[in-house]
Amino acid sequence: MELPEPMNPRDDPREVLLEYLDYYRWTVREKVTGLDDAALRTSRLASGWTPIELVKHLVNVERRWIVWGFEGVDLPDPWADARDDRWYAGPDERVEDLLDAFDAGGRHTREVVMAYDLADLGAPSDRWEDERLPPLERVRLH
Repeated sequence: MELPEPMNPRDDPREVLLEYLDYYRWTVREKVTGLDDAALRTSRLASGWTPIELVKHLVNVERRWIVWGFEGVDLPDPWADARDDRWYAGPDERVEDLLDAFDAGGRHTREVVMAYDLADLGAPSDRWEDERLPPLERVRLH
């Protein structure tokens, strides 16, 4: 898969956003597939984040923004990717399972994005703590 071309015309701006998200999901999958467990759980960054923690974070951030933040569905643990103020993946979590969840989240996001206009506001939820609701466009860009 290649980075979407800026001059690749689309009739629907939602498709542009989704095309880029699909590309970045594919890139994450390519970067972590084939890494052994030690590499998945070892950081090379000053932040200390590991590849498996990044994947888990991406799964959860999409759930927070689309499912909880836009659809207004309560999540049992919206911050499941964090522990002690940092990203976290447990020793029993497998990157294959997280990648499957990542792909499923992407499919769900596509369904939601294509079902609404980008200007549509999400459903109220405790995600926003009585703040103004953001439109789908801003949720997707975030």
